[in-house]
Amino acid sequence: MTDIRILIPLAQGVEEMEAVIITNVLRRAGATVALRGLDEALVRASYDVLLGHEGVLSGEENADAIVLPGGAEGARRLAEDQRVIGLLRRFEEEDRWIAAICAAPTVLAAAGVCRGKRMTSHPSVRDGVEPYAGSYEEVPVCVDPKLVTGQGPGVTFEFALELVSLLVSPDTAAEVRAPMMFAP
Repeated sequence: MTDIRILIPLAQGVEEMEAVIITNVLRRAGATVALRGLDEALVRASYDVLLGHEGVLSGEENADAIVLPGGAEGARRLAEDQRVIGLLRRFEEEDRWIAAICAAPTVLAAAGVCRGKRMTSHPSVRDGVEPYAGSYEEVPVCVDPKLVTGQGPGVTFEFALELVSLLVSPDTAAEVRAPMMFAP
């Protein structure tokens, strides 16, 4: 068990695979993951899957890292939410981990927290991310100090396991990965 605390805000239109896989992998590693909705409603994900959450985002949450799952609509809604923008700015100011996958790096750009950092995103939102990044990289998962970004649903396990490696330990990431039965 670890004492790592992760905040994952969920907005309508979130990419459900990313939200669920990231949560599952981090919890397997022993992290405490707080799923927070932007409002009281169940979250209707990008492919009509309904997701629950454990409370409404206050904007005052305290965690070791904030992780933003993507989905075009979900990312747009996160970028429009001042609680999310405030949390991102505070997390950067306090040198805490920030992570975003798929379209969610656009939220980092909206908050101004990725300036000068290496990052990646889903190719469909590259034009909205690249001008704010120090270096845009076409790689599945990109790590810069205190920032992790990923390209999309197909790399979500890699993205989540990288978070475990960085936030918990490489050994824990290997232990979590082993029983998942990835193809060699």
